[in-house]
Amino acid sequence: MMSYQDILAELIATIRALAPGADEVDEHTELVGNLGLDSMKVMNLLQEIEDRFDVSIPLNVLPDVRTVGDLADKIQQLLQDQ
Repeated sequence: MMSYQDILAELIATIRALAPGADEVDEHTELVGNLGLDSMKVMNLLQEIEDRFDVSIPLNVLPDVRTVGDLADKIQQLLQDQ
C-alpha cells in the first residue's frame, strides 16, 4: 500500500511533467488557480494518474478536488477501495 507521501511525490512529478515551469508544486498548490491547467491538461493529468497508479478516477470526484493534496487524498482512497 502506498503512503500518502509516496502518492504525493509521484503526483508532483507527474504534474511537473505536464506543466513545465511548475517548480514550486506542493500539496497546497491549486490545480487550476496556481498551475493554470485547462480542462484538456486536467484530462491528460487524470489519464497519466490512472496509468501510473493503475486506478480509475470517477469524474464525479473532480468537483471535490482543488489542490494537489486533495487529489492525492482521492487517489489514496481509490487505492484503498480496490
